[in-house]
Amino acid sequence: MMIFRSVLLATALLAATAVAAFGQDGDDAVAAPVLHANVAVADSVVRIGDIVDNAGTAAQIAIYRAPDLGTTGSLPTAQVLSALQAHQVIGVDTRDIKAVSITRLSRSIEAREIRLQVARALEHRNGLGDAANLSLTFDRDVQDLQLDAAATGAIQPIAVRYEPRSGRFDVGFEIANDNNAPPVKLRFTGTAIETVEAAVLTRDVQRSEILKSSDVITERRPKAEVGNDAATRGATVGMQMRRQLRAGQALRTADLARPDLVQRDDNVTLIYESTGLYLTIRGKALDSGAEGDTVSVLNLQSKRTLSGVVIGRGQVAIPVATPRLPMAIEIPASSKVGAAETPTASVTASNSSPIAPKAE
Repeated sequence: MMIFRSVLLATALLAATAVAAFGQDGDDAVAAPVLHANVAVADSVVRIGDIVDNAGTAAQIAIYRAPDLGTTGSLPTAQVLSALQAHQVIGVDTRDIKAVSITRLSRSIEAREIRLQVARALEHRNGLGDAANLSLTFDRDVQDLQLDAAATGAIQPIAVRYEPRSGRFDVGFEIANDNNAPPVKLRFTGTAIETVEAAVLTRDVQRSEILKSSDVITERRPKAEVGNDAATRGATVGMQMRRQLRAGQALRTADLARPDLVQRDDNVTLIYESTGLYLTIRGKALDSGAEGDTVSVLNLQSKRTLSGVVIGRGQVAIPVATPRLPMAIEIPASSKVGAAETPTASVTASNSSPIAPKAE
């Protein structure tokens, strides 16, 4: 009996298919519906026309709710055929498809893009700097957004508020739809802090220490913490500390100085140099100084205190006075001697040997 009923049902289906195919004249025969294996829909529902071709007047009938935006779902073919038969769509050519894959089209906006758009909206507002230097903290975790595929408009800020004292921001955006639907509205709140790149100490340092490459790293720090004179890593290596600082503190330009090449009470070399003269004498530094600084030194030979310029480690150049040559002596013309006139002569006194300055 069960076998007989199955045969009867199959015969009825074949007869209905034949009627649909040949119910009109031969030239106007209606093509059989054909099932799709992969379907993409932009709407929130799946219609018969999305799943099969040649659905006729039933094409606009919605039979399933579409998957969430940007996701894909799967329907067994048998389940799809059952839904189609409920709307008198029969004789579907399944092409041996086992399941129908349905994807909901969407517009994806990454969280990174959202943060960038908020930073751009706040850029240069109420004292803030460039967007690239803003550190944003959102009240709610920002995640990738999936919008309706019709939301094709640009992300436009429509309301931007920022309070400098608290750092709080409130930014609203609008995205236009291309199907005359109301625009999509987005709103984000949180705090914004301007940051700068700064050299940060990796260890405690003492006053007068010389910084090595391993002593500093580069980090972004709030501008309010380091001000406008944040030191960069490249400008700190080899410099001398003006004060004691702890590990983790950001360096300012005012914290650094050129390293002292001469230390107070150190033995130094006094250098007298002039044209044709190079003389070195032992001395003692009475001041500390970096290259180019003027310091006081003691000539250990003459016991005199002198001023010189630091030119290297443990080296101080002592200025040498250049000897002045006598001025030219002009001899006036004498009275006539006989019938001839004595011409005017210019005589310059000079020494044949160089004049060496006396060492101080």
